[in-house]
Amino acid sequence: MAPDDLARSRRDEFLPAQLAALAVTDPELADTFERFALGEVLGHGDLDTPVRLMVQLAALIALPALREYRALLGAALDAGVTPLEAKEVAHQAVLYVGLPRALDFIHATNEVLTGRGVALPLPGQSTTTPADRADKGLALEQQIFGRETVDTFFATAPADQLHIQRYVAAHAFGDHFTRGGLDVRMRELLSLSMLVALGGCEPQVKLHVAANLRVGNDRARLIDVITQLLPYVGYPRTLNALRALNEVLAS
Repeated sequence: MAPDDLARSRRDEFLPAQLAALAVTDPELADTFERFALGEVLGHGDLDTPVRLMVQLAALIALPALREYRALLGAALDAGVTPLEAKEVAHQAVLYVGLPRALDFIHATNEVLTGRGVALPLPGQSTTTPADRADKGLALEQQIFGRETVDTFFATAPADQLHIQRYVAAHAFGDHFTRGGLDVRMRELLSLSMLVALGGCEPQVKLHVAANLRVGNDRARLIDVITQLLPYVGYPRTLNALRALNEVLAS
């Protein structure tokens, strides 16, 4: 792709309506931001385009930034993110932002997909049943975080809070992380991206940095993800995420 075509493609991908309006009212800011976000940041690292777009979509849900999410979702589908992958990103957000906020993005996803002729609902991706969700969820949680870590979660929880740990195992992992459509490595990248974008979640960021490392997302890949979130989440949350990454690696 010629340089001018690449720049145009990236412009169409990154907040297209907002950048076009900004170029009229605040042209210097638009030029500076476009050069930074669409040149320097997008040119950094080795993330595949669909992976980059999915982690950015996850961050936009967590912020939240609905209008920007709609624009980026269209670009993501054009770039090879499948309707099923897009839906799974939005569904996983329920764990991090709650159902009311996630619903705005789930409905937006449905509208974009149906506007492109995608028939809903998509094939079901659940791999557990009400009878086995707790056991399968706990097993996956132990695989991702380590058996000793998960045992500590349960052992140290006060008696009147132990039910929350059971919910994490059965609901977060049994109902969600076991689903098809995305593998565990991708789900952990999404988790990290949402936590970084939320801000104020440094203990959970550290936990999911460690989880990402356990499932095969190495330091370089995590730095690439955090870098690609920078234009969306700003410097404080980016620097906090890098600090968490470094602290986990140092320990």
